[in-house]
Amino acid sequence: MIRTESAPDVRPDVASNGAPAAVPAKIQPRHQDRLAVVYVRQSTPQQVLEHRESAALQYDLRRRAIQWGWPAERVVIIDEDQGHSGDSAEGRVGFQRLLAEVSLDHVGLVLGIDMSRLARSNRDWHQLLHVCALFGVLLADQDGLYDPRQYNDRLLLGLKGTLSEAELHILRQRMHQGRLNKARRGELLSHPPIGYVRLPGGELAKDPDEQVQAVVRLIFQTFGELGTINAVLRYLVQHQVQLPIRPHAGPNRGELEWHRPNRQTLRNLLHHPIYAGAYTWGRRPIDPRRKVPGRPSTGRTVVPPEQCVVCLKDRCPAYITWEQYQANRRRMADNQARTQRRGAAREGSALLQGLLVCGRCGCRMMVQYERWHPGRSANPNRPHYVCSRHAIDYGGSLCQSLAGCIVDECVSREVLGVLGPAALELSLSAAEDIERQRAKIDQQWQHRLERARYQTDRAARQYHAVEPENRLVARELERQWQQRLLDQRNLEEQYDRFRSEQPPGLTEADRQQIRTLSSDVPKLWHAPQTSSADRKMIVRHLIDRAVVTVAGDSQHVDLTIHWAGGFTSHHALIRPVAKYEQLDNYQQLIDRILELGDQKNSAAQIAEQLNREGYRPPKRRKTFNAPMIRQLLWRRRRSTRQPRVVESYVLAEHEWWFSDLARHLRMPQPTLYSWVRRGWVHARQLPLAAGRWILWADDEELHRLRRLRRCPRSWFGKPQAAILTKPKPRLTT
Repeated sequence: MIRTESAPDVRPDVASNGAPAAVPAKIQPRHQDRLAVVYVRQSTPQQVLEHRESAALQYDLRRRAIQWGWPAERVVIIDEDQGHSGDSAEGRVGFQRLLAEVSLDHVGLVLGIDMSRLARSNRDWHQLLHVCALFGVLLADQDGLYDPRQYNDRLLLGLKGTLSEAELHILRQRMHQGRLNKARRGELLSHPPIGYVRLPGGELAKDPDEQVQAVVRLIFQTFGELGTINAVLRYLVQHQVQLPIRPHAGPNRGELEWHRPNRQTLRNLLHHPIYAGAYTWGRRPIDPRRKVPGRPSTGRTVVPPEQCVVCLKDRCPAYITWEQYQANRRRMADNQARTQRRGAAREGSALLQGLLVCGRCGCRMMVQYERWHPGRSANPNRPHYVCSRHAIDYGGSLCQSLAGCIVDECVSREVLGVLGPAALELSLSAAEDIERQRAKIDQQWQHRLERARYQTDRAARQYHAVEPENRLVARELERQWQQRLLDQRNLEEQYDRFRSEQPPGLTEADRQQIRTLSSDVPKLWHAPQTSSADRKMIVRHLIDRAVVTVAGDSQHVDLTIHWAGGFTSHHALIRPVAKYEQLDNYQQLIDRILELGDQKNSAAQIAEQLNREGYRPPKRRKTFNAPMIRQLLWRRRRSTRQPRVVESYVLAEHEWWFSDLARHLRMPQPTLYSWVRRGWVHARQLPLAAGRWILWADDEELHRLRRLRRCPRSWFGKPQAAILTKPKPRLTT
């Protein structure tokens, strides 16, 4: 704010002791024609409240301006920056107002108790000096009066600004070294995280509340079992487990509150090294490149404990060991979907998602699933492994790809072979895990019930302790008691429903069911109730990675499985291919077909004989059929026939050779041939030239065919396309 004060009971030309005040020679009438500005600032709100003498000295500078000849009503005090640091002009409205008034040529004199009050940054200080020199503004402090246009005064003001900035750095360095020295002793503590409290002596201790400690341990145990933060969050929400929070500020500061779980809180809890007993300082430094001006909370980064300024192990009470903390960090890092990380186990039938490595380039292979197209059946759960990292990063070609079914089937067989001998141990372990999990959840319910009973008893004691005549207080305490009773009853009903759905212990029928399922591991593995994520979690516990290499463009695949214990197994697989030429026995297959054809066998008979002899076609097809044999024979004749001279034939008006019309319409020949078979075009076949097709289409007919070409496939057979599929009547002479 800008405000003026009335003149004290002192004449402008007389000093406070009654002697005439000497006006410095640097003050000219042109200066006195403009305003005299007194700038008042203290760095912190604490200084504003406690350092009253400093503020009084700054406000008293107004008297000096009056003694130098300024009228009282022409002396302006700017004190809007009280409680703001002078390290930057950003956020200092008073300093920015001062620069604006000087730039508008409204100011003749600027007074401050010392130059550090105006600015502690050379950038802001020299900007003020430059503007004051342009408009002939004088500056004054306790030591004297300065004209920034004069060399000596400008030099002295520059030195004072440099010393002011250096003083700020010295003060900050001293405070930083003091904090660092305290941090190296492990005594510089901020707000305690969840599960910890600060003792009166300043040290950290575990929260004395048993339920708080149990919830923290439950979070770490659940993460060790499920492996992802999202899975832990779903588990807590499903079992109605809340997080204990002690607010750091507000009316309920330090009191225990229970909030709904959220992902960010769980992430901070799992990443914090204090739960492993390690004291760290400097874990969240500020990166100046990420800091946004005007937003002091931005730019913070999180560094691992090894890169912190101070990292002292075994200095705080721990919930987990340091090795478990490091394992959790590695697991959370692997869950991120990055290039060289396997990522978390997600939905989808690809068993080796994130585990399969390309044997040619060493990159992790990506998973693709078949997409549905009109007119073609596709299995959306059928995976396809593709190594496309070089194509994505460098615009190159695909390294290799293969169908995922053969690799997944091989890995499934090997995993089931490993799990088979341990069926009994698996059943016992599963029963123990289920009982342990139910016991933990039941313990959480017991803690909640105990807390609810305590709150009810406390409300009852408060009600009975009030005087009966004081009905104003008794009515409120009675209402609180009734509410506590209602909350306790609702919680007990919820617990009864929980016990009915999940009893705390396993019955003999449950144990028998577990033993039955464990004895038949393959049936349990392929059961519909077993999700893809469950299978992937089992595989990830047994396999570190799998390396696959396709031999050229053939159907041979080399698979190497690296097991968790360091053992390596090699497997030779046969993958389904798309072309006959990729088959190893392609030439033998053609020779056999020709041999059977020379024996006057039909296509159906040839297909049946090939199936009996063990020949298999590509593209995952089990057996041969007659159309396949005819196609192979046609391709054989087409590739081996000799060039011939087609007899000259003169086409009539608007007649086209089949290939010429397909090229003119820019459509595939198989599509045009299907139109011929359906009768959508006028066509006839010559008895010569191997039965070449001749199609008739004038301009109007060509327009119809183009419209039919643009028609969606889903329209065929519907009224919208009925007109387009009827060819134009052809007039013959």
